[in-house]
Amino acid sequence: MSRGHRLFYPALPVVAEHAPHRAVYVGDADGRCEILAWDRAAGTARQVTDRPAGTVRAALDPAGATIWWFDDDLGGVGTWRTCDFDRPDRSVEALPSVLPARHAGIAMAADGTTAVGLSDDGGMTVFLRTGDGRVDEGVHVGGYAYLVDLDPAGRLLVVGGDAATDPAVTVFTADGTRVAGIGGGPDRRVWALGFAPGVDPARLLLVVEDEGGYLPATWTAAEGVVRHRWCRFDTEITAGWFPDGRRLLVRQDRHARTLLHEVDLAARTRTVVDTPPGSVLDAAVWPDGDVAYVWTDSVTPPQLRSVRGVQLPEHPGGRPDPGGPDAVAAPADYRREEIRVPGPGGPIPALVALPADREGPRPAVFLIHGGPFQHARDAYDPLVEILVSTGCAVVRVNYRGSSGYGAAWRNDFSAGVGLTQLEDLAAVRAHLVAEGVVEDRRTALWGTSWGGYLTLLALGRQPELWRLGIAISPVADYVAAFEAATPAVRALDVLLFGGTPDEVPQRYARSSPVTYVDRVRAPVLLAVSTGDVQCPPAPVEHYARLLAERRIPHQVVRRRAGHEDFDAQSHLALMQTVLLFMQRHFDGVQDEGTPVALAMARPVG
Repeated sequence: MSRGHRLFYPALPVVAEHAPHRAVYVGDADGRCEILAWDRAAGTARQVTDRPAGTVRAALDPAGATIWWFDDDLGGVGTWRTCDFDRPDRSVEALPSVLPARHAGIAMAADGTTAVGLSDDGGMTVFLRTGDGRVDEGVHVGGYAYLVDLDPAGRLLVVGGDAATDPAVTVFTADGTRVAGIGGGPDRRVWALGFAPGVDPARLLLVVEDEGGYLPATWTAAEGVVRHRWCRFDTEITAGWFPDGRRLLVRQDRHARTLLHEVDLAARTRTVVDTPPGSVLDAAVWPDGDVAYVWTDSVTPPQLRSVRGVQLPEHPGGRPDPGGPDAVAAPADYRREEIRVPGPGGPIPALVALPADREGPRPAVFLIHGGPFQHARDAYDPLVEILVSTGCAVVRVNYRGSSGYGAAWRNDFSAGVGLTQLEDLAAVRAHLVAEGVVEDRRTALWGTSWGGYLTLLALGRQPELWRLGIAISPVADYVAAFEAATPAVRALDVLLFGGTPDEVPQRYARSSPVTYVDRVRAPVLLAVSTGDVQCPPAPVEHYARLLAERRIPHQVVRRRAGHEDFDAQSHLALMQTVLLFMQRHFDGVQDEGTPVALAMARPVG
């Protein structure tokens, strides 16, 4: 594989609280995401993990002495291992008596006591490992739940669940006694983010959906929940603490871009942190006070930046990691536009990329983001460049259900799950056809995960609009996928549909692509992963057999991966296959040898 094909996992390094010169991060190792130990004082890094499918989950104890990393299979089931920071080549099981399960959070107290959340079909269990290696079982929560944090003193732990339920957040003592429950609701969701560092009594940070906006809130055992209403944001936020336990770094997704804010809860002030226009994929204040963030825009691959100018070290193999000083912006060889199109639920935002050397109507590929509660953003996506280089327009619609445009837009599924989103896709398509931007008979759909689901649903519900579909890790049969999925995915489905398939069967049937398979006319490429537990492959394979019975041109690509794939070679192979499929069935691709140079890989949902 060419050394030009690199991976970038868009998450900040984890810095040791009491030893800020030590950190761990996810870096590129011969085309895979692996964990690296970074000595910031020396400016060097050493590879910690080396697994065929890559590794992306790691933690570092406050003293910077012990690295934790999650050794899981393609389906996400695994065990935590530990190693000394200075001897990353020697690892042992962290919880040797605990059966493998799915990762559901990890948190550490100031003394190194570690809380680990592990989930299975029976719920989530928190295990506590003390500094001397003793492992105790703490809290067990049925259904969908995840560990958020352990307070610095190691006395309280907080568990999150469905943000729209009551309770959405529960606080326990370390031995499992329930202290408090914080209720959410369909239009007043609550998310827990973590305890303030070094504060006694423990102070928990929350984000609360309130009267159509979002605001930070705090909880203490004495005061309960305090909503900081003076600090309201009109679109979605997440946040973390400064080391002083008084100020917050708030990351706001707004209209396809990101704003960072410094919020002083005591002084009741809010200040914008100076960052370039674009998207911040992750942000935090490190223990030494440096504000670090992962930044990108449409023509610049993700880069690690900070107020103090931090840079990632040279890769152990002699190559700088992506985001380092040699990170080069991609050539701006296409035009970019942001549009708002009148739609049934209000103006629909969309990002449009157009070939710079061509006028008039063009073939178009609608890249449909996953989620549903995500959004297309002003961020580097090599797929946009690849498709524009073939002569296609690329359209990314932030349909209803997308984040970044406020609670009312995010929560609008008024025409039905999936069906609401198809209304918006059709409206944007009609507008671009009427404006002479795209060709009426040459529009394709391409989506991954929930975007793949919308692709299949649109091919059946709107067969007259779409000439071709690319569905990667999609949902093809909502009922079958629900039965095979993890508790987290089932919780999302219950939220979207207002119940389980047994409780509201007609809603699931109306929104399921398999219901409309008889109406599909366009060629379809389906990609499935053998270890995918979020969008299970079996229902997609069944959908493909139904297409075959109806003699619809299609192709099934089977990959050995989980829902997320952290292998650059696998991405390259899939992109080449998709372009060849488009060459045969959609004449917007002019050259079947178009190079596929993926500069990064990131999770989709």
